[in-house]
Amino acid sequence: MDFRGLVVVRKGRATRSAVIFSLAMALAGCGTRAAVNDTFSLATAPIVKGQASTNRQILVPEPTALQTINNDRIVIRLSRSELQFLAKAQWGDRLPRMVQDKLVQTFDNTGNVKGVGKPGQGLAIDYQLITEIRSFEVSTEGADTAVVEIYAKLLNDRDGTVLTQKDFRAAVPARAPNSPAFVAALDAAFAQVAADIVSWTLSSI
Repeated sequence: MDFRGLVVVRKGRATRSAVIFSLAMALAGCGTRAAVNDTFSLATAPIVKGQASTNRQILVPEPTALQTINNDRIVIRLSRSELQFLAKAQWGDRLPRMVQDKLVQTFDNTGNVKGVGKPGQGLAIDYQLITEIRSFEVSTEGADTAVVEIYAKLLNDRDGTVLTQKDFRAAVPARAPNSPAFVAALDAAFAQVAADIVSWTLSSI
């Protein structure tokens, strides 16, 4: 039996429930038949304004995240304690890896860093950008809204001390109750957060 196509319909939520299915069923699925899902990426290139140049080199490890986020599923929050996954939709890779790639790209696009990379690329590192994805979801409590929250720490790689740390959050309304609109809102919210993180990093080192 395959529960991955199951649609959960709730009174008053027929439209939005038509595109989501139960998180519990997804985690406990008993079938082996592969689902056919639409695949999405983080497409927006964040724009960082007024950043300062630096001759430092920055390492961007993969962000940490709870298991609910540390996969390729798109999270929908129905209430404070209830989560579901978006039906027949997925990210193109695990979300933390996509966030890592986009952060590195955003640093590169500024043209204002001497070097930025991932672990294993052989850079002589000055600072590490340690991040934790705390929220990356569409909340359906009230108006459908994409919420992205990432906590960041700047670590001096020479002595292991934390230079500074900050929480970054953005919320963007979804234009419609469907997968493309939900993903577009998440993409826009993340672009805001990524730009803020990069700007903050460059102004702090």
